[in-house]
Amino acid sequence: MSVAAIRTAIVTRLNSVASIGVVHDRERYAADQSKLKSLYWSAPLNRLQGWYVRRQQTSEVGEIRQTSVEQIRWRLVGFMAFDDATSSEIAFDALIERVRDAFRVDDTLGGSVAQCSIPVDGGGAGESAIQLDDCGPAMFAGVLCHVARLGLNTIRYLE
Repeated sequence: MSVAAIRTAIVTRLNSVASIGVVHDRERYAADQSKLKSLYWSAPLNRLQGWYVRRQQTSEVGEIRQTSVEQIRWRLVGFMAFDDATSSEIAFDALIERVRDAFRVDDTLGGSVAQCSIPVDGGGAGESAIQLDDCGPAMFAGVLCHVARLGLNTIRYLE
């Protein structure tokens, strides 16, 4: 599978999460705050809530069997408008856990990668599934939001 197919599989998996909001296959940006806000506005949820996927890093290591191992680190970023009256931090935290659950159920992203677990020397697995790298408040599109940055590793064997 190609990098584009992996990206599509990640977006598809995000879109399978209930009440995820708007999901983009790339980081969207607009110089105008209202335009940027509209890109991440979820009409069904009636609030700014969205996600984007970006390839953060790619590395490739050769193998003895004339196969290379490609590891891609993906960044998934989510935003949700802050609303203290409705305990939005608790709701956003629950959303993050639903995203983590969705990625945990299939380590191959529907067959688009060999695995999402990093092999470690000597056997076994290292980091697996999706990781919450950072979460906290930030201004986005002129709106105070909860922002989560998640990391996902994908492994492909290239011949």
